[in-house]
Amino acid sequence: MLDIKFIRENAAAVKKGAADKHIQCDVDGLLAVDERRRALQHELDELRRQSNEMGSQVGLYRNPKWIEKQGIGKEKADEQAAGLHEQLSEIKAGIKTREAEESEILPEFQRLMDLIPQPADPEAPYGKDETEGVELRKWGEIRKFDFQPKDHVQLGTDLGILDLERGVKLAGSRNYIMKGDGALLYHAVLRLAFDMLLERGYQPMQVPVLVSEEAMYGTGYFPTGRDQAYLCERDGLSLIGTAEVPLTALHSGEILAESDLPRRYFAVSTCFRREAGAAGKDTHGLYRVHLFDKVEQVILCRNDKEESKRFHAEILQNSEDLMQKLEVPYRVINVCTGDLGMGQVQKFDIEAWMPSRDSYGETHSASRFYDFQARRLNMRYKTGDKKKHFCHTLNNTMIALPRVLIPILELNQQPDGTITIPTALRPYMAGRDRIGRQMGGMP
Repeated sequence: MLDIKFIRENAAAVKKGAADKHIQCDVDGLLAVDERRRALQHELDELRRQSNEMGSQVGLYRNPKWIEKQGIGKEKADEQAAGLHEQLSEIKAGIKTREAEESEILPEFQRLMDLIPQPADPEAPYGKDETEGVELRKWGEIRKFDFQPKDHVQLGTDLGILDLERGVKLAGSRNYIMKGDGALLYHAVLRLAFDMLLERGYQPMQVPVLVSEEAMYGTGYFPTGRDQAYLCERDGLSLIGTAEVPLTALHSGEILAESDLPRRYFAVSTCFRREAGAAGKDTHGLYRVHLFDKVEQVILCRNDKEESKRFHAEILQNSEDLMQKLEVPYRVINVCTGDLGMGQVQKFDIEAWMPSRDSYGETHSASRFYDFQARRLNMRYKTGDKKKHFCHTLNNTMIALPRVLIPILELNQQPDGTITIPTALRPYMAGRDRIGRQMGGMP
């Protein structure tokens, strides 16, 4: 959420920011509602002051000791009290009328505020959608096969390590089962990511995957992304699509000490996304599924843009280092404005080379929010001079499974259909260097 004062003072920039992101919002409508909201608050404050003052005066005219001291007589005092009481009734009626109007205007003010996106950072390139991001760099050599390669579905099925058919039988479309060595490989990748972040000083967290509406709203996933979430309406809870939600909302409503920052957190969690509106789009195999596991990085830091940028580079580098350990060629994309979310000021995607797609596919997103999420979460810190500031927040995927298995399986396949295990994963697979049919479990 943006500061309403910032919106008032920078209305043109906020409008441009929304247009650059191709997000519909009504800045002028918000400012009109805000003007009336502030006028109402001023009127209510004044009427309440008058009510308190007049109520005190009525009390005096009905106080025998005060009447005697003033020497005005009871009849005169009653007359004065009656007149004041009549005025007081009019004031209270005015208060009631304005409170009724305020009860209608405040939800509308909040609704409009929730739809105002944060303008992108000038370093984010302008563009209409995901096709117009700017490539920053590439790493790794793309393998050229001297045989006809299989895609990950055929590879996994032939080896007996992937079962899409039974996954669909159990849970519907875009579900899967990893079996035997497939499950071992799946968890080997997660464990490598876990160990790397642990070694780099990030604090591991085990977090809920069912969270409150407040946590989803505070991190910016509600209200606009509500159709992507699996909702447990009876309990007022939502399944998370990323551990970013509980990790970022961890200190909601709290005031941290400046000395407690930065906070570097990470969590391994199962994630759920409905992928509403994605029918027919990238749905082959393991690319776009409803359930996945992810190692997520989150940093909370001081309200300092340059510091935020440094941490943004840090979390992106963590993921690049992991991809290099996995020996997966990738490129880094500076995401354009039209592909940024409500609160993101800049985002870098890592896209891995996937032979079956003959292109790069997104595997990571590293986002910087400044204080957008912290304002929604009321998450602040106190400096030495006792001033309070909203934190800055950042997050990035360290790794997400099963999508990253697509390049791992496809790039490491051999002519005989076996899979060479990347060197960095072998300690997590009992030192083995290969996955073959005999080790893949029952079909």
